[in-house]
Amino acid sequence: MSEPVLVSACLLGLPTRYDGSANRCDAILNHLLRHNLTAIPICPEQLAGLPTPRDKTFFVRGDGESMLDGSGSMRDEKDNEMGAIFLRGADLALQIAQLNNCKLAILKQRSPSCGCGTVYCGRQKVAGMGVTAALLARHNIRILTEEDFD
Repeated sequence: MSEPVLVSACLLGLPTRYDGSANRCDAILNHLLRHNLTAIPICPEQLAGLPTPRDKTFFVRGDGESMLDGSGSMRDEKDNEMGAIFLRGADLALQIAQLNNCKLAILKQRSPSCGCGTVYCGRQKVAGMGVTAALLARHNIRILTEEDFD
């Protein structure tokens, strides 16, 4: 039986990014095939009900960890508060991971949902976690990004 792995849908080639594009990563696809892993595609933002394409969202204060702790803030390009939506998407992604007994997630670096190590605060790249990545990590799900496969 193959091991289930949660994977950002955009990395699998699905057009789920905020701008309607994908970030297909052949190195990840090859890794999944070579190791007989079953990809469970997710897009936390779509799970939360956001359309594709959608306005770009970024952290205004903190990162995913601070969002989970209630001290962070997120806004989209039109200055709409986005925290509750991203928290809902993270919760749904966690439920999918738990239903499938995922111990590993491969997520899109720099995403406000999936970033692991680097996210955007305004237009600046900063050290931090996306909301979904932070929640999965708190539930002992190991996080990798496409940069781990370069």
